[in-house]
Amino acid sequence: MSASPHRVLVAGAGVAGLETALALRELAPGRAAVELVAPESDFVHRPLAVAEPFRVGEVRRFPLDRLVAAAGARLRRGTLADLDWERKTVRLADGETLDYDTLVLALGAEPVEAIPGALTFRGPADGAAVSELLGRATGGELKRIVFALPTGATWPLPLYELAFLTSTYLTEHMTRGVDVVVVTPEERPLAEFGQAASDAIERLLELRGIHLETAAVPRLWREGALELADGRHVAADAVVSLPRLRGRPIGGLPQDENGFVPTDEFGWVLGLTDVYAAGDLTQVPIKQGGIAAQQADAVASAIAADLGAHTRPTEFRPVLRGLLLTGGPAHFLRADPARHSSFESTQPLWWPPGKIVGRHLTPFLAEQLGLRTDYPEPPHETAVLIELGVETPVRSR
Repeated sequence: MSASPHRVLVAGAGVAGLETALALRELAPGRAAVELVAPESDFVHRPLAVAEPFRVGEVRRFPLDRLVAAAGARLRRGTLADLDWERKTVRLADGETLDYDTLVLALGAEPVEAIPGALTFRGPADGAAVSELLGRATGGELKRIVFALPTGATWPLPLYELAFLTSTYLTEHMTRGVDVVVVTPEERPLAEFGQAASDAIERLLELRGIHLETAAVPRLWREGALELADGRHVAADAVVSLPRLRGRPIGGLPQDENGFVPTDEFGWVLGLTDVYAAGDLTQVPIKQGGIAAQQADAVASAIAADLGAHTRPTEFRPVLRGLLLTGGPAHFLRADPARHSSFESTQPLWWPPGKIVGRHLTPFLAEQLGLRTDYPEPPHETAVLIELGVETPVRSR
């Protein structure tokens, strides 16, 4: 009689959770029975939330049960409350207890207000507030809009997208006399991507007439001014901020003061047995979908190797990829910190050219949408890049 498949319980069904399931399906076929636990009914492709207020893209929503089934896993509705790693059980918020052989925590993090008084852009739910702000600007009520990056915001790219898209929107609506300003603690714009990318974005900001204030730490907005940590003030009729993130407390889980979980290079939760974590819940400083997917791949490789699959554990070595929406040509940004490389291009630097880049998840979602996953080849003079909701003309290589 054959042994039962190894029970892998994945708490969370976002990018890291789905990437884990897809990677295990490929690396350890038939060796693992994967179950995802999540409270939501849809997978929301959140990065395009910045495009919705400007009507240049839309957030895609996928029925989660269908996605999970297509990934070869099972879905259980529920919210993780605590875990007992010694007994290998978890308790859900409704009191139900689940057993596991290996647990993967892919729970993400909670966005919270970082700059009092500012409009905090967390995602799709805040699109209406941004639309209202745009209406006030085109109606002549606002003369200076500041986009402020707080300390503790670990993925700055959406803030730059909001600034670029606002500038383009105002131009297209023939609205003059409204200043768009970016205030950031960074020494250079999008410095995580390296010098080449940062130089390109700095030039683009200047070309678009967007004022950049670097090495500035915003604290709060009141009475028409954004107060900085050094006591200076930046005039602002409105301020848009990104949130800071914190991990949700989970009983029995080691977490730091911000709720984040310590892990090793394979995603193993330090101090626990057969418990892994991937994504925003971990202490990895950059909280971004592509990074979460790379963490999930490392976790899946370690689990698959433990199950005797013909694979080696692959350490998490981050490669940063970002697709910057500007209202004009999209800019692809790529940085490999280990190799000190930095790239920027309006041509795709990866394919399929997803905004969330996951080795398994990106082609999987493209297939769900019926999009091509092979790179367009000549003799086509042009191709259409459909970025899961954004359509931009690009040249084939």
